[in-house]
Amino acid sequence: MAEIKNLFVTPFYRAVLSEQEPAIDTAELENECRGIAEDDEAGQQWSEDNDYPGYTSYASLADLPWRSPVFAALKEALDAHVAAFAETLEWDLGGGTLELEDLWINILPEGGTHASHIHPHSVISGTTYVAIPEGAAALKLEDPRSGRMMAAPPRRADAREDLRLFVYMKPVPGEVFLWESWLRHEVPLNLADDEERISVSFNYKWV
Repeated sequence: MAEIKNLFVTPFYRAVLSEQEPAIDTAELENECRGIAEDDEAGQQWSEDNDYPGYTSYASLADLPWRSPVFAALKEALDAHVAAFAETLEWDLGGGTLELEDLWINILPEGGTHASHIHPHSVISGTTYVAIPEGAAALKLEDPRSGRMMAAPPRRADAREDLRLFVYMKPVPGEVFLWESWLRHEVPLNLADDEERISVSFNYKWV
């Protein structure tokens, strides 16, 4: 009898942010994101100069956990989630640690998108979701083998999730998603009617 085994899995971590202490109030986090975005003229200018739809603090504010008690609490909760994910990955850190490398706000208006990309030089990346209006895009994840499938036939429309070339993870406010940083992902078009999709993304490094 034939045996079929699934080798080389791609782990993906999904949890409610406040499953780890300290508890994060999503409404408070949203107000903090909006307030920082309103005051961050450098981030607004960078977003405009680089054709980023909406606003990101990616290139302007590298010290949000130091700058804001709300983000300091968020970092503490994320540290715990990342430690839990690393445990399931069975990584041998060799006496090293996983440390937050950067963390930034994303505010995407209706029609905004974020093209397919990876996060080089990090080991775990992720996003926690602050405001997800009706019609806001899911996170689109790409099978990392897709560039090596050459002349393979397409998958059936009803293929199992673990066999699909693309998987869409629809978040709700207060959730956190984690994945290994080499996993290609994107944010498709935000179709929310005149409403903004707000998230906080981050990278962890091994040191």
